[in-house]
Amino acid sequence: MKNLLKSVLSVAVLSFAFATANAQTGKIVFENPSHNFGSNVPEKGGNVTHRFVFTNEGDAPVKIQNVKASCGCTTPAWTQEPVAPGEQGFVDATYSPANRLGNFTKSLTVTNNGDPQTISLIISGVVVSEPKVEETPVVDELKTEEITDGQK
Repeated sequence: MKNLLKSVLSVAVLSFAFATANAQTGKIVFENPSHNFGSNVPEKGGNVTHRFVFTNEGDAPVKIQNVKASCGCTTPAWTQEPVAPGEQGFVDATYSPANRLGNFTKSLTVTNNGDPQTISLIISGVVVSEPKVEETPVVDELKTEEITDGQK
């Protein structure tokens, strides 16, 4: 009886190991996991957004479950539906430069049901103030005196 129980247990363990080894999984691969907005992001120019595009290089659909930004100045948006193998999806990162002069580097953590289950994306850049414009007086009309020959 012990031998029969050991045999059944061994078959069950091997079956589970085989099923796990052959399990299909999605695999998110981003074209580029970082983006630099450059050294001239205007502080008062409004939000800036970059779209990170990925391809599911796995053999099963992949779904992004959550995207968490490293701070409140960055807002993520992403593909909500499962992405089939060979298809593309996205993660948008929108950064608010208002009142944030200088260098910035922010991260977004993407959690999904594929392999790897977490992926980090990076945005960076430099926020600059608006160039100061010097005020010049406006002249409505220029008046000139005409001097004709013989008049002084």
